[in-house]
Amino acid sequence: MDKIQQTLLEAVTELHGVPEGAYNIRANGTMAGRNTTANIDIITKEDKPGIDIRIKPGTKNESVHIPVVLSQSGLQEMVYNDFFVGDDCDITIVAGCGIHNGGDEESRHDGIHTFYVGKNAKIRYVERHYGQGDGNGQRVMNPNTVIYLEEGATMELETTQIKGVDSTDRITTATVGAGATLLIKEKLMTHGEQVANTDFTVYLNGEDSSANVISRSVARDRSKQRFVSHIYGNTRCAGHTECDAILMDNASVVAVPEITANHLDASLIHEAAIGKIAGEQLIKLMTLGLTEQEAEEQIVNGFLK
Repeated sequence: MDKIQQTLLEAVTELHGVPEGAYNIRANGTMAGRNTTANIDIITKEDKPGIDIRIKPGTKNESVHIPVVLSQSGLQEMVYNDFFVGDDCDITIVAGCGIHNGGDEESRHDGIHTFYVGKNAKIRYVERHYGQGDGNGQRVMNPNTVIYLEEGATMELETTQIKGVDSTDRITTATVGAGATLLIKEKLMTHGEQVANTDFTVYLNGEDSSANVISRSVARDRSKQRFVSHIYGNTRCAGHTECDAILMDNASVVAVPEITANHLDASLIHEAAIGKIAGEQLIKLMTLGLTEQEAEEQIVNGFLK
């Protein structure tokens, strides 16, 4: 991997070298490195681009890294990655995509990640998206995540997009089984002319299942964001969705939280708030010696932390 690709890799994995444990690194449409363990196998699909990640039941305290980096302007790809997580596992999966576009053509990565999470398994899934490069070509990423949680399973999804992505459609669909728990935390910032659409759909199908969908976003300059969430309570369950957004400059944000109760014992809550940075917050920080711009940055960083 060249220096640009290494920089992208660090941005999406927060690592300064090759990950420990199981990993599959994809660079400019081809495999750049792979490692498996006794409990985690990674297999290249034969019928379409992508991989199968198979994790043995009972696997604990292990990790899987599957980053993608693109540094070739004009490259467009679609990959399909399927995760088969055995019963009683406790693992961390780190994914994400970094695009460097120094040319005039659109660079694009679309991916469908499907998770089959076994009974009483626990998974933490971290996904980061990042773009850079001084070319005029667009940096486009469209992550699609599909989740199936079996009885008693727990999944925490942390999805972050802070810089450099010109256009994105972020779609997540989850089906939650009996006693299973889903927690989604989104952090998003757009600037310039960027456009970001987020769509979360959760089906609470199992008794005593629960879901908590939380989005924090900042829209700057002339960027546009749209957040849509749907939670369907189809049995005795608990669901909560909230979207908090800071609006700056001439940006726009649309928030559409939706809850549907199809059962008498479905307990569902939705919240949405969009507003500018409070003047008293700026004044307080500026009295400590910060400029207005520095104060804004401190508030934004704290909000997205």
